[in-house]
Amino acid sequence: MSESAEAVAQAFVRAINRQDANALAELMTEEHQFVDSLGTVVEGRDRMRAGWKSYFSMVPDYRIAVDETYCDGPVVVMLGRAQGTYAADGLATAENRWKTPVALRARVEDGKLAEWQVYADNEPLRQIMARQGRHA
Repeated sequence: MSESAEAVAQAFVRAINRQDANALAELMTEEHQFVDSLGTVVEGRDRMRAGWKSYFSMVPDYRIAVDETYCDGPVVVMLGRAQGTYAADGLATAENRWKTPVALRARVEDGKLAEWQVYADNEPLRQIMARQGRHA
């Protein structure tokens, strides 16, 4: 189970790095749960497909770099960095670039991602959005 769970989590990161919301949805269970850094939970594969599409339009070059991976049965924890450029009004400019440490927790069931939890300091992105007159 550990190798399979790790492979699914790694495939999910690769799909994120391609900004491929459809591939992400294919890797999710129908009841998939996404938990953000503030503990907000979004449930459902279709809602998350739409959520990822929206996020990728806001941060079109969003990427995750994984430095370490730990796996225990169906649970995978990955440590690394998340980064991207906030595209205010569709324009991604250098001053809107951000990077932050990230911890990711994936729970896999039957070869699909049942839960994806992100632990990251979103303050760099919030500050950029505030400068643009937007709210995170």
